Amino acid sequence: MTSSPATDAAASLIAELVAHGVRDIVLSPGSRSQALALAAVHAASDGALRVHVRIDERVAGFTALGIARESGVPAAVVCTSGTAVANLLPATMEAFHSGVPLLLLTADRPPELRGVGANQATLQERFFDRWVREQIDAPVPGEGEWTGLAARAVGAAMGTTDAAAGLPGVAGPVHLNLPSREPLSGRSPGIAIVPGDAPGPAAVEPHVLERGPRTVVVAGADAGPLAEEIAHEGGWPLIAEIVSGARFGRQIVHGYRALLRRDELGGRIERVVVLGHPTLSREVAGLLSRDGVEVIAVRHGGEELNLNGRTRAVGAVSVEAGPSDREWLGAWLAASATEVVDLTERAPDPEALASTDFSARREAVKAELDAVRRPLDRELLVDAVWRATWPHDRLVFGSSRLVRVADAVLGGKKVPVHANRGLAGIDGTIGTAMGVAIASQAGGAPGITRLLLGDLAFLHDVGAMLLPPDETEPRVQIIVGNDGGGTIFDALEVAASAPPADLDRAFYTPHTVILEHLALAYGWEYLKVTTRAGLDQALTSPRGGRQIIEVPLAR
Repeated sequence: MTSSPATDAAASLIAELVAHGVRDIVLSPGSRSQALALAAVHAASDGALRVHVRIDERVAGFTALGIARESGVPAAVVCTSGTAVANLLPATMEAFHSGVPLLLLTADRPPELRGVGANQATLQERFFDRWVREQIDAPVPGEGEWTGLAARAVGAAMGTTDAAAGLPGVAGPVHLNLPSREPLSGRSPGIAIVPGDAPGPAAVEPHVLERGPRTVVVAGADAGPLAEEIAHEGGWPLIAEIVSGARFGRQIVHGYRALLRRDELGGRIERVVVLGHPTLSREVAGLLSRDGVEVIAVRHGGEELNLNGRTRAVGAVSVEAGPSDREWLGAWLAASATEVVDLTERAPDPEALASTDFSARREAVKAELDAVRRPLDRELLVDAVWRATWPHDRLVFGSSRLVRVADAVLGGKKVPVHANRGLAGIDGTIGTAMGVAIASQAGGAPGITRLLLGDLAFLHDVGAMLLPPDETEPRVQIIVGNDGGGTIFDALEVAASAPPADLDRAFYTPHTVILEHLALAYGWEYLKVTTRAGLDQALTSPRGGRQIIEVPLAR
């Protein structure tokens, strides 16, 4: 068997991607993409690449998104032509709004088969145009070269080239539409695979923050530890969402929603420095919308944050030298101390437990048993997951009611956190967490990835639980708070206006799915826990690689 132009071009492209730092390709089987798939598998056999196979392109897209989120390096997703391409749109939109480097390699029919009713052919060459850093419609192999496309795509995805849609330093998705003519398979051309490194973030001149105005630092999703560093250097209060990865350090503000409503604190703010994408509270959104507040936002995703119509977007920030406003910070920290939520159980009473007074001993024993048997609510659930997670672990939040509860009650802790808050959708949550687990545990790294989400978000992405038997199982715990429907709508206007039956059917969407049966079908270990003690034990003593922990919650 000889090689073909399609196999030669595919092998060359995969080799170049590896040479420019790509280490993970997620592919879904398909006819038109066969040359790309075989070239990727060949590279993986040499150890230069990790290939992950998913039968659902939507799942594949979010798996690649999770890998890129965790690694900071572009991950590629390969699919065939037709509706397969459309299934990548949700992950592409999230990558655009979250600033995640993602490469979309979509196989296509040659130009003469477009728009003429050919099988499995559609108008896909500019399908993602509004959500990508760059769109490349490659030539047909034999009529033009794919050489150089990998460098161009990786540079655009990392925001290091002029092609990055005018957003230097901002990562995002890039689309390579790759048409080929038959024959689509052939002998591998045997191109040498030499791994290289992806380019680092583009150097951006920082905006220097003066110390004068009364300032708070707001850390939204994906802000990371940099937000804590800026707050520490400036001596400013840090309002860190639970999904920010910045909720730690001496500057964090507990109960920030209530404090922002206070005139003596929130009402006196003159400047806000924003890192990441804040989405979890109306109080922060209101602050960023005020006319009298200067807002400086470090550009992160594909859209500028500009809720007040005059927010200044910058590529980076630094803090000028000088003394900090200790009175301003002190007022916030004093108020913050009164807002700390303590969810710890009372310590045992050893004197009462050892008392010779039967009544006192009985009450002490009863108190201990009550603590052990205490049913789980949402606050105890998020607290248990938070306490069980450490810096070598990863915590992923779904866009469910639980993430808002966590944001309201959890304290400071330096743990890596992920969440798809670019568009705050529930789709692709399990796939994203699986990608995070794959990337964080590559090379035998320790730790476990925990995903905390509601039952509807879980059911929305249940196909992501399917793994090929020949792939290494990542260590993943999916903790499902199951209240039998979408109770997040309780907090929205519709709950006060819609008739109860309509609200139940159209918004809560109650279900009777038996999660244990799903776990069995997909080969996951399953546990149902109803007490804090049981949950603590389940979280800290995982018995398998993949585990679903169901926690029934009151409606």
